[in-house]
Amino acid sequence: MIIRPIEHRDLPALQAIAKESGPGFTSLVDDRDFLVQKIQHSIDSFDAEVSLPGDEGYLFVLEDPDSGEVIGTTGIEASVGLNSPLYHYHKSQVVHHSRELGLFKRVDVLNMCNHYTGCSEICTLYLRPQFRRPNAGKLLSKVRFLFMAQHPERFADTVIAEMRGVSCDNGESPFWNWLRHHFVDLEFGQVTQLVGAGNNGFIAELMPKYPLYTHLLSPEAQSVIGQVHDKTRPALKMLEAEGFRHKGYVDLFDAGPTVEAERDRIHSVADSVACRVQVIEDGTSAFKPRADQSSQAFLIANADVRSFRATVTDQASYLPQHNLLQLPSALAESLGLRDGGNARFIPMAVAANRGLPSTDSATTTSQSQQQQELKYAL
Repeated sequence: MIIRPIEHRDLPALQAIAKESGPGFTSLVDDRDFLVQKIQHSIDSFDAEVSLPGDEGYLFVLEDPDSGEVIGTTGIEASVGLNSPLYHYHKSQVVHHSRELGLFKRVDVLNMCNHYTGCSEICTLYLRPQFRRPNAGKLLSKVRFLFMAQHPERFADTVIAEMRGVSCDNGESPFWNWLRHHFVDLEFGQVTQLVGAGNNGFIAELMPKYPLYTHLLSPEAQSVIGQVHDKTRPALKMLEAEGFRHKGYVDLFDAGPTVEAERDRIHSVADSVACRVQVIEDGTSAFKPRADQSSQAFLIANADVRSFRATVTDQASYLPQHNLLQLPSALAESLGLRDGGNARFIPMAVAANRGLPSTDSATTTSQSQQQQELKYAL
């Protein structure tokens, strides 16, 4: 499996992903012209010389090198909300207190805001169901952090992820159903289509501008505020293992949580290692790998932007005393790496194991999370 920047030849696969992902996946819309523009914007972003994050959008695809098929996609928006407002609800509390009557009432409210304007956003992660395999979802998730670590000037200090909220198999959202009944008479699918295509002017025109007292919402709408879609839980757990946290901000339409982290404190950023590459042929290595590294999987990326390549492999060996990453020649070639060149890597288990006790129980938990990852395309 190889991660690379998207190209125009990937349009049919991107269209298939846009259809398969369904309503609620607002970062991809099943519209050919929109997708062509999105691909071109990504190409322009990878080509751009950048010293500060702007409106760049980086879209990657995961390719099966044997068949050449695109099996998934993942992306990063460098700085959101600059050209089109990024709206959220913030869940907080207000207190109604009458000292004279001795009455005190604390209630939850949702306030519309633009809190995350200028932040970087990880998005557009989807692994096609027929191609699910070990480490594919993790590769799609973590590769974004490796790219950020290699090119920090292209991204903001704060990184967010909008998690897909609760919706039914038929595409209905309990939270939106309540808003639709009282304010905006549009189907959930129509709304996500509009927002995904960047047509969000109706938010300022039709959405309620004053705080929503949550106890006035339907019980169904209240119950999903800050909750994720069942199929999104593995992705949320992976981000939480990276250090992302929910701080009360939820999506305007399905009330799914938005999580955030400081870019340089994301575990896969902070723990990544910049190193030199030693390309070796079988049996010709000048150094011998440590025995405990023989089966360790690494996520490895080159240091390029437009020619960025990344993969997961257990064929690499890191020699910390020399800061050398040994790679078989075929693997190095697939990543565009030369002998003596620069690369960056992270052991795949670092974020998952961080903070966990070294016990049989922790091992069982880690194995359970890996099994859960395989159930759904992240």
